[in-house]
Amino acid sequence: MTNETPVYQKVLEEILRSLVNHPDNIVVTRRVDEMGVLLSIKLHPQDMALVIGRNGENINAIKKIVKAIGKRHFARVNIKVEEPTNLEKQTSLLKSEEIIKKLKEEA
Repeated sequence: MTNETPVYQKVLEEILRSLVNHPDNIVVTRRVDEMGVLLSIKLHPQDMALVIGRNGENINAIKKIVKAIGKRHFARVNIKVEEPTNLEKQTSLLKSEEIIKKLKEEA
């Protein structure tokens, strides 16, 4: 059995990297069971809105593309976006506030 990353997962990772501001924080995990393949996405909290989009349009389009590629490779693919924890949200907010403060000082 090979541990090579499937095409549909590579495509998902590439789409996400092109959308977000923090591409190094993207983690996609794959779990296979009797229901199919579950790709779980973990993102930087500030990138959640970019990936989900207005009314979920972006994530729905991403799901449609990845599912179509999965079908071609005989895999039933589902995608789940993991919510950041409160600690991750707070840390992200503090960093944003620090950046804003520095920019104001420079002006």
